[in-house]
Amino acid sequence: MTSLPPSHTPSGASTGDGNAAAQPEVQVMFDRIAGRYDLMNLLISAFQEPRWRARLVARAGLRPGGRALDVASGTGKVAADLWTRVQPGGSVQGVDLSPGMTAVAQRAYGSRPGLSYAVGDALALPTEDASFDAATIAFGMRNLPDYRQGFAEMARSVRPGGRVLCLEIARPRSPLARFMRWWFDRIVPVIGRVAGQGPAYGYLVKSVQAYPAPERIAEIMREAGLVDVTWTGLTGGIVTLHEGTVPQR
Repeated sequence: MTSLPPSHTPSGASTGDGNAAAQPEVQVMFDRIAGRYDLMNLLISAFQEPRWRARLVARAGLRPGGRALDVASGTGKVAADLWTRVQPGGSVQGVDLSPGMTAVAQRAYGSRPGLSYAVGDALALPTEDASFDAATIAFGMRNLPDYRQGFAEMARSVRPGGRVLCLEIARPRSPLARFMRWWFDRIVPVIGRVAGQGPAYGYLVKSVQAYPAPERIAEIMREAGLVDVTWTGLTGGIVTLHEGTVPQR
């Protein structure tokens, strides 16, 4: 899909509107770390990631028979948890830019009826308008070159009255979050180097530092057409859960 060298890693810088990296750079990086991604997520989150994921899935408000979309689906865990919520009779579509990540998801969960994963662009989703009850993105928005377009595509894909949710690492401000911030800034790069993926996890830290504040992300969601936008800090604010609703037409 790309001629980039396998050792290339994007910078993590931001343009203000989105990640400064070209999408092929991001794809190559995630292909490279796909096999270790889940274990690394547990370690770098200080084992908080399952709790954050459970909160995201619960807030999607899905019911049996429903349909959900998970963008930047990675190794498929969020989509698999959403699938459990819409059973019996429901379906979930996961979409990710990285063929390597998508292959991991397919191996782990692809045999579940009604759960599918596809390689696709978050800025031009392979979805029909108003075809899902909810759309989620977990730890993927800061990798997109256009945050507003990412939210607009999710909103387009969700029916009026449906939910759009974004779980993302943030820059915490509260005193309670100082340890988590120290962990993320100082320990995560060390873990990445020990795992042989130092540049990729260096990118992770830099991309979080460049990501807009929660208030700005809420504004971008409104600019993308969402209403009733709220956000909640988790674990002292190290992670932010943004929620919005597709307006009635």
